[in-house]
Amino acid sequence: MARSYIRHTAKIEGDFVVFLIGAHISKPWKVLSVIKVARAMSAMMKELEGNPQLGYLGQEQFGGASGVQIQYWRTKQHLMDYARSKDSTHLPAWKHFNQVIAKTTAVGIWHETYLIRAGEYECIYGNMPLFGLGKVATRLEVGAAQNTAAGRLGLTDGGDTPTGTEL
Repeated sequence: MARSYIRHTAKIEGDFVVFLIGAHISKPWKVLSVIKVARAMSAMMKELEGNPQLGYLGQEQFGGASGVQIQYWRTKQHLMDYARSKDSTHLPAWKHFNQVIAKTTAVGIWHETYLIRAGEYECIYGNMPLFGLGKVATRLEVGAAQNTAAGRLGLTDGGDTPTGTEL
């Protein structure tokens, strides 16, 4: 017997931060620079995951020559404090990158920061394991009021689906 389609949404209390960070391998033959960047990121993730008081909530990561990591943070201040803390793994890695690795042009880095106000987001997960915001927030079953994106944003009662199958 086949299981029915299962949909969930997620809710997180208060404001939060979505931080996108990535790297692009421009010169894969300069493998030492690539390895140093990967090791530094791995050390930072281990530090963050072991210290919940730092405000880091979790992440999703996607690889390739232009990898990206989607991170979730409790507040912008948590993110900024971690980035600049003399006691963090990040600050020495950041300095090393700028002083040494950036000059090789073997690896490019980027990031984008989004400050999300409470209730000004929506998400849906259909037949998905814990993923993204749904992994770091409270996972909720979709009810009638959350049947559509507009409903999940609190703009409608969820009955505004044009097809009866809206995600």
